[in-house]
Amino acid sequence: MEAPYTPEYNKNLDKINWASGLPFVLLHMACLLVFWVGFSWVALAALLISYTIRMFGITAGFHRYFSHRTFKTSRPFQFMLAWLGTASAQKGPLWWAAHHRHHHKHSDTEKDVHSPVIRSFWWSHVGWILSDRFKATNFEMVKDLKQYPELKLMNKFHLLPPIQFAIGTFVLGTLLNHYFPSLGTSGFQMLVYGFIISTVLLYHGTFTVNSLAHVFGKRRFETNDDSRNNWFISLITLGEGWHNNHHRFPSSERQGFYWWEFDVSHYLLKALSWLRIVWDLRVPPQRVYADAKIFKRPPKVIRHPGDR
Repeated sequence: MEAPYTPEYNKNLDKINWASGLPFVLLHMACLLVFWVGFSWVALAALLISYTIRMFGITAGFHRYFSHRTFKTSRPFQFMLAWLGTASAQKGPLWWAAHHRHHHKHSDTEKDVHSPVIRSFWWSHVGWILSDRFKATNFEMVKDLKQYPELKLMNKFHLLPPIQFAIGTFVLGTLLNHYFPSLGTSGFQMLVYGFIISTVLLYHGTFTVNSLAHVFGKRRFETNDDSRNNWFISLITLGEGWHNNHHRFPSSERQGFYWWEFDVSHYLLKALSWLRIVWDLRVPPQRVYADAKIFKRPPKVIRHPGDR
């Protein structure tokens, strides 16, 4: 049974639990297997593809959809986004969204889950995940999501999608080795590149938004936190590095507010909207651009009922 959610500061619960965090540590150590499995271009391609599609599951799914509801989609595609995000081994969609909503509510204050300003870089990047205080899901923060039994089930059995993904990479490598031996890959090699290494890179790519994006970068908007825009973080997270933009108007699906701010997740969601797989992608209202420290002619925006 899952322990109750404990948001209050507790120095005992905030201690790193290395016993429960052992799988996290072992996964990092398993990256050394790369020296035993050798190299192939197909394995490198598998690493990049698995990183990209699961990062999309985190950025477009866990973050922009489940945490902020910045667009709409069908229930089947909602499930697909949930599965992709959960396959990243960053726990379930309800757990992820609940903690992120809590972060926005208390950003860079004593109650923030992972502020590098209040605590430390280590805590904001990794420490909070390895502590006992945040292991449970705060269902009060995700009342709109817990109505879906399939999401609650995935949240409860959050280890199942990454296990399925890992098995899939191994099976793919085995089949490629059998039918196309000239590719020089194997099941074990694909497991190491396509799951183990890509998952560890996904961890730290995602974690940079919590840590570095509140320390390094530029501030276009005056917000009540230290959020910053960082182009490098945007590059490795498919657009999540425009963090100061995001904290100024979290309801926007696009986080690169200007055309030169590359936002791969937005481009992919826009393409999906042309196919009617997603719709009602929210953009910043005109008043947000007026608040910017630098004024540029904003792109054409669509006003939505409820924008303030």
